[in-house]
Amino acid sequence: MRRQIPIVVCFVFGIFMLAQFFVSHPLFTRGYQNVLDWMQIIFVFALLVGALSFLILHLEKISKRQKDWIYNFVALSGLTAMVFLGFFKGIQKDSPFLWVFDNLQVPMQSTMFSLLAFFVASAAYRGFRARNFQSVVLLVAGVLIILGRVPLGEMLHSKIPESATWVLNVPSMAARRGILIGIGLGSIATSLRIIVGIERTYLGKG
Repeated sequence: MRRQIPIVVCFVFGIFMLAQFFVSHPLFTRGYQNVLDWMQIIFVFALLVGALSFLILHLEKISKRQKDWIYNFVALSGLTAMVFLGFFKGIQKDSPFLWVFDNLQVPMQSTMFSLLAFFVASAAYRGFRARNFQSVVLLVAGVLIILGRVPLGEMLHSKIPESATWVLNVPSMAARRGILIGIGLGSIATSLRIIVGIERTYLGKG
């Protein structure tokens, strides 16, 4: 019974969410809005579960003095400080909460994203090595796109930016659409398996 009820609920709401895209009756419209409101409540509980999991994981590592446990302590301290500042000092403009967010969180995020440039450069070096015909095509297309997106390309030849745009809009777009079609078909197949109860991994191992 513990497994049948979630499967029935999933089936009912799955069919409803599928049908409301094709039925314009006001009952379906109002029901869809109610479901969206319920989703906000589910998001809150999901956030609570995530926060509790975060606390348990880091507290366990701190209590056992595992390797680099000081970083777990810093993470918990940051979480506690932000919760305290948000609840007791507010999140309005010029609040301590926003000051910490703008001067600590945002720079750290920018640093993490800037590191991606080095990984992209490393992957590009390995991928653009002309070892066979396919690699040569990839190398030529990559160089063309890079030159077409900087002023140097137009300085070299006026057709380079146009060629780069053509590569993006024709062969690259065709490949992207093929990938998106595959993703769409996979999503539909997985959704149907969940709705009809074939896929039950979301229920857990028990």
